[in-house]
Amino acid sequence: MSQYVDGFVLPVPKENIETYRKIAEGAANIWIGYGALEYRECVLEDANAHDMVSFPQLAAAKDDETVVFAWIVYNSHEHRDEVNAKVMADPRMNELMENGCPFDCKRMSYGGFRTIVKA
Repeated sequence: MSQYVDGFVLPVPKENIETYRKIAEGAANIWIGYGALEYRECVLEDANAHDMVSFPQLAAAKDDETVVFAWIVYNSHEHRDEVNAKVMADPRMNELMENGCPFDCKRMSYGGFRTIVKA
């Protein structure tokens, strides 16, 4: 069975990166606690993309924003569904967001991906 990956690309105001990191750190503990195999949150460092679409372009990031690229790895699509159901029912998720979201959720890109190559 191939692994399954949820992927995310989102613009985050630069001034909110530390707040975002703290929320992501808490979320990582919850996802891993319910069985996710890997949880990564990465902030853009190098946007040099000659002759390609850069992540800031892809995410329609404004001048005062940067881009976060994130993914969560699961055993399978079914495993993802089981883990996410538990995560979404966990009250700690609401606690993490009690001071509001540090980015515009409607501008976040998301997709579920079936792994075709793993090295």
